[in-house]
Amino acid sequence: MNSYKTKRLFDIIGAVVGLILLSPLYLIIFLGLKLTCKGPAFFVQERIGKGGKPFEIYKFRTMIVNNENNGVPLLTEADDERLTKFGKWLRSHHLDELPQLWNVLKGDMSFVGYRPERQYFINQIMALRPDYAELYQIRPGITSEATIHNGYTNTMEKMIRRLDMDLAYLHNQSIATDAKIVAETLLSIITAKKKK
Repeated sequence: MNSYKTKRLFDIIGAVVGLILLSPLYLIIFLGLKLTCKGPAFFVQERIGKGGKPFEIYKFRTMIVNNENNGVPLLTEADDERLTKFGKWLRSHHLDELPQLWNVLKGDMSFVGYRPERQYFINQIMALRPDYAELYQIRPGITSEATIHNGYTNTMEKMIRRLDMDLAYLHNQSIATDAKIVAETLLSIITAKKKK
């Protein structure tokens, strides 16, 4: 079995096990969101994935409804005023990302890969770095080296730094590297390491 098929097999097994084992936590978070803020518990947004194709990414909603004025995409800050109190807690523990296990199971995403972005921001990045398109060779991921070490990608400088880290992963990916990144991600969740 080649590394691509092995990675996909691990993704499927991990997503199924995760969805089953974490189902009580899903219910608790769902109830917490419904009891503490108005609006839907889940947040759905179009992102660009493998092959440059759009897909819908799922998250637990952490911000107030209709948080972008006139539909203009905004970047997220660590202490964003649009975050709800419960949503801020979810983000600090990375729990808002849990619904993406469904994206992994569907094949939209992998556990490890570049973070999928909106076309609006991709256009800005590619104006400076056309090599962003190289990332389309693989599935985007729930986590990555950049997710762990680059913090909130709230400036173009950080977007370019994230791109460099993602391209380095693309050209040197392995099951061992994925295992290391997943382990570091779990540690950051347990310790509630804050993004900056």
